[in-house]
Amino acid sequence: MSPEHIVQIFRRVLKTTEVDEHSDFFELGGDSLLATRVLSAVARDFGIELVYDDLVENPTATELFDLVAVVAP
Repeated sequence: MSPEHIVQIFRRVLKTTEVDEHSDFFELGGDSLLATRVLSAVARDFGIELVYDDLVENPTATELFDLVAVVAP
């Protein structure tokens, strides 16, 4: 797994290809409802439960991946 996996999740959820590893999910139009979709996809794909604040504090694919890498089993 890599930050690119999170980029793909962001692209699916936001329905845009204008996402790279350093794009801010919320600056691209993400909101709390879309954030729940991201968190559900992360839970499914990485086997880890994150909360909304985790995405708020780590809004780029790179930051979120780094968090997942630290707490994933």
